[in-house]
Amino acid sequence: MMNRVILVGRLTKDPELRYTPNGVAVATFTLAVNRAFTNQQGEREADFINCVVWRRPAENVANFLKKGSLAGVDGRLQTRNYEGQDGRRVYVTEVLAESVQFLEPKSSGGGNFGGQSGFAGGSGQGSPFGQDQNRNSQKSGYTRVDDDPFANDSETIDISDDDLPF
Repeated sequence: MMNRVILVGRLTKDPELRYTPNGVAVATFTLAVNRAFTNQQGEREADFINCVVWRRPAENVANFLKKGSLAGVDGRLQTRNYEGQDGRRVYVTEVLAESVQFLEPKSSGGGNFGGQSGFAGGSGQGSPFGQDQNRNSQKSGYTRVDDDPFANDSETIDISDDDLPF
């Protein structure tokens, strides 16, 4: 059997970080994921998907992501239930995230740089690749998603055969 979910979307609000009585961190957040098609009015709709992440990755998500951040989630779908205040059974379906990717540089305004949440420096100081988080994407050598990678196509690219993957 297989249960695998991969999502890319933007956080609808800041993540909520809590701790269990045993001191285990758990963060919850909601991703707005655009649908691949438009509705009859030509507008793109989105699905709002609840996500949960545990332990150190939860702390990293809470420290580095905020409302509007672009994030990738890899995990599994999980359904749980509990008894509501009115005595009825309440069923909740959510994604249990095994890893969260921070998909924007911190300076882009919409999100934060941090690599894979399980490996983004726990102290929050600097990125896992040693780049200064406060630099903008052009200065640090990273290309933003909406930047044109061929904007300077008149320049010659110097690359050796050793750098080619084939």
